[in-house]
Amino acid sequence: MIDLLVVGGGINGTGIARDAAGRGLSVTLVEQDDLAGHTSSASTKLIHGGLRYLEYGEFRLVRESLIERERLWGMAPHIIWPLRFVLPQTQSPRPAWMVRLGLFIYDHLGGRKKLPGTQTVRLDRTSFGEGLRDRHGTAFVYSDCWVEDSRLVVLNARDAANRGASIRTGTRLVSARREGDHWVAIVEDKTGPSTIHARALVNAAGPWVADVLSRVPGARSERQVRLIKGSHIVVPRLHSGEHALMLQNPDRRIVFAIPYEGRFTLIGTTDEPWTEPPSRARISDGETDYLLETANRYFSRKLTRDDIAWSYAGIRPLYDDHAGNASAVTRDYVLDLDGAAGVPPLLSVFGGKITTYRKLAEDALKALSLFLPNAGPAWTAGAPLPGGDMEDGDFDRFVERLARERPTFPPALLRRLARAYGTRTDALLGDATDMAQLGPDFGGGLTARELDYLVSEEWARTAEDVLFRRSKLGLHLTPQQADAVAEYLAGQARPSDQLVA
Repeated sequence: MIDLLVVGGGINGTGIARDAAGRGLSVTLVEQDDLAGHTSSASTKLIHGGLRYLEYGEFRLVRESLIERERLWGMAPHIIWPLRFVLPQTQSPRPAWMVRLGLFIYDHLGGRKKLPGTQTVRLDRTSFGEGLRDRHGTAFVYSDCWVEDSRLVVLNARDAANRGASIRTGTRLVSARREGDHWVAIVEDKTGPSTIHARALVNAAGPWVADVLSRVPGARSERQVRLIKGSHIVVPRLHSGEHALMLQNPDRRIVFAIPYEGRFTLIGTTDEPWTEPPSRARISDGETDYLLETANRYFSRKLTRDDIAWSYAGIRPLYDDHAGNASAVTRDYVLDLDGAAGVPPLLSVFGGKITTYRKLAEDALKALSLFLPNAGPAWTAGAPLPGGDMEDGDFDRFVERLARERPTFPPALLRRLARAYGTRTDALLGDATDMAQLGPDFGGGLTARELDYLVSEEWARTAEDVLFRRSKLGLHLTPQQADAVAEYLAGQARPSDQLVA
């Protein structure tokens, strides 16, 4: 008998599993595919308050998000870092005074401490206008944070496992029923079905939240989920600066253009209602045209479909607040508890955003506290994620230390590994003193040693797991190199055969 069974290996599910395991509870998490296999790896990759949510009166959500923003940065400075956003007023459908008022509130609502505040610049007198078609007029420059979204999920799962949780990927919930004071759940992986007995059940299945409820006879929920598709494209770099741009469209929707993987710009997102199965999400021709038109409206470089290096789409499982406009649907979360005294609880998660996942998990454990009286106190605020325990949270200082201690390794490789694994880079490299000891290089510095680490420590199983979720090396490898990674992971080349002693 375990205390908690969590269904769903996205950011909310892994966050809840981590929090619960750290309170001394016995936890199993099941995920039907890969960790962050869907929505949680298809975001715009921002830790942010959500400036545009102020327009819809979401002050509580924005405040909570802004508080969490710097907190998460401190917990994981290797995968989260500050990013300046340029908001040109050259084509703004909103008057400048309104935007500046919103930014004033944004700067002061969440107790900003380390991030720089808003400034007003002339585009023709600063590098912030570089790459834009129209450099006349002013722009506002404000701060938020960037996050490697799928790595955030994996690190929460890793920390949960370090604290005793069982993380089972490739495992789907078949059914669950109440039996006395606990749940009897049937789960299935490639070896067949098995049974899990748990005191409490959490449905954090994201876009599949309603589907999971349908597998639980007698489950009660008056909440509904609203599925909204968001799509992104990746194109060659559109400007040389390390800042992002927030582009305002005539329809008042917002599109971000963000430096991505060195050579690229990430453009997104869209907001479209979705009624098909979540696993079928793909960017549509209309979304592609919309994002290209937005970029071409602002940037000097003319983009066509041939410039798109990669695209992705994800389904946001938003709480249905019955807003008429998909962009206006709340990004806040709702926790729905089905249970009473003597009845094992089912907690379903509706909505939420990456920035508030830690607070959501804390609230979820608070809601379950009456049913799990042996749980310890809240603990995650400020507790570093694996690899995030750097001195003073100083990433650059950590990279400098790595370079001094491992002078034979390429600096670019050490920096990439530090960005992915933080202080866990030492565990990955072990006692290796040169590149040869890491085994074959599949491209981009991805070695057999790193692949073995991702399999043994981060639940990677396929080339896609590695190249587009644990990393974004898929953008840098050739198809032949990607095939070699797939063959290695499939066992056609065994790790022990490939590594150099």
